Parts: sequence; C-alpha cells; structure tokens
Amino acid sequence: MPDQMRSYLDFEKPVAELDSKLDELRTLAASGTDIADEIGRIEDKAAQALADLYTNLTPWQKTLVARHPQRPHFSDFIRGLITEFTPLAGDRKFGEDEALVAGFGRFRGEAICVMGQEKGDSTDSRIKHNFGMARPEGYRKAVRLMEMAERFGLPVLSIVDSAGAYPGIGAEERGQAEAIARSTDACLSLGVPNVAIITGEGMSGGAIAITTANKVLMLEHAIYSVISPEAASSILWRDGTKAQEAANNMKITAQDMLRFGVIDSILKEPVGGAHRDPATMIATTGEAIEKAFDELRNLDADAIRRQRRQKFLDIGRKLG
Repeated sequence: MPDQMRSYLDFEKPVAELDSKLDELRTLAASGTDIADEIGRIEDKAAQALADLYTNLTPWQKTLVARHPQRPHFSDFIRGLITEFTPLAGDRKFGEDEALVAGFGRFRGEAICVMGQEKGDSTDSRIKHNFGMARPEGYRKAVRLMEMAERFGLPVLSIVDSAGAYPGIGAEERGQAEAIARSTDACLSLGVPNVAIITGEGMSGGAIAITTANKVLMLEHAIYSVISPEAASSILWRDGTKAQEAANNMKITAQDMLRFGVIDSILKEPVGGAHRDPATMIATTGEAIEKAFDELRNLDADAIRRQRRQKFLDIGRKLG
C-alpha cells in the first residue's frame, strides 16, 4: 500500500512523520540527488519505530487498529481464499440484508458455506452494507444457510467484523434479539464443523450470533466483547468520552480471549497491522482455516456437537 494512500492512527504520528520525511527524500532522489544512504537510514528508523509501537499496544490502541478502514474486509478474504463464491440473498421471511453476506464456494478445492459481515470500503459500499451492522433478516439468512450446509454436509466458515447488530427501531420491531438467539443456537446445533475468525471488531451479540463455533480464531489486533468501549463508558460513567478508559479495563483483546479460553488461537499480523500487508494476512488466515478444519475432519456429527458444547461449557467452568 503506497504511503501517501495510508491512513495513520493518532498514536502512529512518529511513524507518519518519518514516512513523510522519506517521501521528501525519495522525491529528491528522483531528481538525481544521491541520498540513498540517508533514505536507507530513515527507512530503518521508521521500521523500528513501527515495530516498537506495535509491540506494546494498549487495548484502546488495538481497538483503533481493529477499526482501521483499510483493514482487510470480508470481501477481501473471499477474493483471496474462496473460489466460485456464490452469495445467496434473503431470509425468506422479510427481505435481504447486505450487511451480512453469505453463500457457498470452494476453499482449497472443497465446497464450503461462508458468511460474515461486510463493512464496505467506500462511502457507497458502506451505506449499502450498513457498515457491517446486520438486521434480523441478516441473521435469519445465516440460519437458512447453516441449515442448508448441514443438509449437504458442508463445513461452515464465519468471517466476523462488526461493531454490533443494527440497533434501529425497525430492526428491534422485527425481532433483532430473537434472530440473534436463533442464529447462535443454529451455530451450536450444527452437525458439521464450523470455524469462526474475528478479523477486526467482534462486538456484542451481532458477532456472537455467527461466532459460536468449534474453533474460534482471532487476528492479533482484533477485539471481541459483548459491548463496545463507548457503550460501556456510557453505562458505567454516563459519559461516552471515557471509551479509552473502558477499553483498557474490559479485557477485549485477542490475548485476553486466549487466556480466558474464549478463543482457540491468535493469528499473528504483519508489523503495523493487517492493513499494512493485507495479502500476507489473508494468506496466513487461509493456513489457519485449513488447519482448524483438518483438526475436525474425522469427527462425526455427534462428536462435532460434543466438542463444541464442551468448548463453551469449559469457559464458564474454568473461569468460575
């Protein structure tokens, strides 16, 4: 990704300044000035500064990284990992919800059901996909496809990245909570393997609805929580400006989730976050998906359900 096209987060200011200096030096070099050694020195300094920053991110900084607009989205993972992807539309009850995309395709030659939230990467696509915040019909569509996947013996992959389910009046009137509950139940009831990967934000029931899987993976700088830091701030302090303090105390990072047994493994991101090298991150994700499904490959339907049930029961037992 060209530096001039990159969006920098507030805490990345030291790196942004070094990159800006590099742009100036490269412009000079293009005009014939021999400053290759100086450019090399600044490049090394910028790389080290970036590595140092991302070695010690706070939970709030990880939240900002998880929300980065240039982070790979559902559509990027589909293009990089799934061939012959055919999305299906509608819940057969009310309508289509493009915030949650779901369909069938092939992962490394094998048929698979894939679903996930798409946030969009432009103004038009963000509006089209409602910023990845699904309505009830999105979750009912997910249930419909999970039932189809089980009928045909196909594994299910969820790619999760959402600030939460859409909280609008219409969504609540159409049974948002009930739709999320039924989607969660459908995940738990599957007799085929299901794997979920949290790539960015995994917020509230909107994420849990398709993340209740045999194997749950998280990208290194992703976050996972039943509530956003902003909402927690509003509830705890009646002040939405304390989101940073809330995030730093909520235990929402991938490292926290692994320690609590909520997820099974963490996928290391490129230095500077997945948005700096999406191709590498997508390739790493593909390897992790293959490994997760391989571990479940020889289990029958009853064993798959038992494994999943035991996984989630163990969370409460170990923490209790």
